[in-house]
Amino acid sequence: MKKSLIILFTILGLFVKAQEIRTKRGIVSIDGIHVAKVSNKSNEYTFLDLKETPIYTMEFIDKSIVDSVRDSYIKLNRVYNRDKTLELDYISPSAFSGEEKSAVYTSIKGLKIIDNKGINIKNLDELFTNSPKRKLDTKTKDAYTTRSKIDRLNITVNSVGEILSNGKPVGYFTNLPVSFGSEDTVSEKTFVDIEIYDANSKYIGRYITTTKQIKTAGGKIFTLYREMSGRASILKFPTYKAIAERMAILDPSFIKVQDKVIVGEVKKDGVEK
Repeated sequence: MKKSLIILFTILGLFVKAQEIRTKRGIVSIDGIHVAKVSNKSNEYTFLDLKETPIYTMEFIDKSIVDSVRDSYIKLNRVYNRDKTLELDYISPSAFSGEEKSAVYTSIKGLKIIDNKGINIKNLDELFTNSPKRKLDTKTKDAYTTRSKIDRLNITVNSVGEILSNGKPVGYFTNLPVSFGSEDTVSEKTFVDIEIYDANSKYIGRYITTTKQIKTAGGKIFTLYREMSGRASILKFPTYKAIAERMAILDPSFIKVQDKVIVGEVKKDGVEK
């Protein structure tokens, strides 16, 4: 009985043994068997068969969506048919994306397009025919929704502190620091809050320079640019544009997206501009 158990656990051990994946001098090996080759330029990795024929490329994307929310994923392309690009989630044994180890690990463990026989063209074709949807968490989905709204507003801030949406004046900043005009970020920690008014001089809210918080006239509070560690570190100070964009999201009545943006004449200190 004891001998039988030993044999059973030995067999099970062989089945559950993890694959040994290695990449050395551009050659990918599984359990000591050469299966593919890989080369890279920046964050894009080209996978080749052992005859050095390029088969597909994998590019790592790491971008800021809005505020402190970032999105990391891969773009997959066939080398000889670039009509279709796949955006896919990846798995990685590493803390950071964009590494050779991540690209190889994702190809073998995540997408299963490389196995112990080489690059699996059948699985690669299946991936492009029935591409899986990305699994975005709620925070990332909300960030993309916000980003879409912001892009439609197309907000800019001119050299005198006016806020424009699609080229039309919709409001303005007051209490601007002396650096305004030469710098597009709020870098001065003054005790005077920067206020925002709409085109009819209605108070919309303010940016609190000491806490990096936006507070709307209705009492909503949002902290801009929370600092994060590692690859996801972000700007320490927000831009005036970012403040106006976030204010428009917090207070939908501030700027309304229409076929044509309709606003009144911008008034500043009671004087029509």
